Amino acid sequence: MKILSLSSFLVIITVFAIQEACHGGPLTQDYYKDSCANVEDIVRNVTWKYVAQDLTLAAPLLRLHFHDCFVRGCDASVLINSTPNNTAEKDAPPDLTLGGFNIIDDIKAEVEKTCPGIVSCADIVALAARDSVSFQYKRLLWEVPLGRRDGTISLASEVIANIPAPTFNFSQLKQNFACKGLDILDLIVLSGGHTIGDSHCHSFDNRLYNFTGKGYGQDPTLNSSYANYLKTKCKNLSDNTTTVPMDPTSSLSFDTHYYKILLENEGLFQSDAALLTDQGSLEEVKKLLSFEYFLEKFAYSMKKMGEIQVLTGFEGQIRKNCSVVN
Repeated sequence: MKILSLSSFLVIITVFAIQEACHGGPLTQDYYKDSCANVEDIVRNVTWKYVAQDLTLAAPLLRLHFHDCFVRGCDASVLINSTPNNTAEKDAPPDLTLGGFNIIDDIKAEVEKTCPGIVSCADIVALAARDSVSFQYKRLLWEVPLGRRDGTISLASEVIANIPAPTFNFSQLKQNFACKGLDILDLIVLSGGHTIGDSHCHSFDNRLYNFTGKGYGQDPTLNSSYANYLKTKCKNLSDNTTTVPMDPTSSLSFDTHYYKILLENEGLFQSDAALLTDQGSLEEVKKLLSFEYFLEKFAYSMKKMGEIQVLTGFEGQIRKNCSVVN
C-alpha cells in the first residue's frame, strides 16, 4: 500500500477544505461569534425601535423575508435596485407592495459601523423578520441560523413564476412549496403569517366581483357577511390603492386568530380558503388553533424557509449597500 507523504496529505486536506468552503456549509447559530459577536443585538435594537413606533411594520418585514427566499433563495436579491439594463425583483408586480427596505438599510448602516464588510444583507433580512414579529412578546420566537451570503442577480422576470399567487388552489400551493423543499405543513403554518398585515384590494377583489371570470360573480365559499364588509372597502375591480387587514380584528397581533377566521370562511385570499379544501390540511388548521402548537411549528417552518438555496462559503458576496451589487 502506498503511503502518502505529509506534504501530499496536507495538499489533499487543503483541496477538500477549499471545496467545502466553495460549496458552503450549513448555517450556524454562532457564525459571527468571532467576527461580529453583537450583530443580533444591533439588528434587534434597530428593528424594535421601528416597530415600537409603528406596530404595522412587523408584517412587511416578515413578508420581505418570504419574498426574498422564494426567488433565488434567501440571498437578499429582493433588495437590489433596478438599473437601466435590468429590471430587478422589487419592480415585478408581486413585489411592488413590499415594504421595509428603509429599515433594512438602517440596520445595515448600524452593523457596518461595528463590523464593516462582515454581515450579509440576507442575514439581516432574516433576523429583522424574526425580531419584528417577536417584538410583541419581547422574546425571540424562533432561531435564525446565520452565514448566508448575498446574491448578485435580481430579475423581475423570475418573480411571478416563484411567488405563490393569492389565487392559487391547494394543488398549485402544494407544488409551489414543494419546489422550495417545503411540505404541506410548512404551507399551512407559514400561511399563518397572514394573521398580521394588510392587503390591497386587487389581490382578492375577483372573489367579490369576478369569480366567474366573466366580470361578475362572488366566491360562494367566502362568508357572505364578510364579503359584504369587504365590498364596503373595495368598491370595484379598479381599486388599486385601498388596503384592508388580512385578519380583520387582530391584524396587529401575531396569534392564531387567522385559523379561527379561516374556519369561518373568512380567509381573505383564495389561497387561504384553499387550505380547507384538503382534508389533511383542514385537520392541521384545526390543530393550529392552539397557540403553543402554532408557535412551535411556525418556528420550525421559518427556520426551514430561511435555509432555501442559501449562498455560503465563497458564493455570492457581502454587499456594502444592500440595494446595490458591489
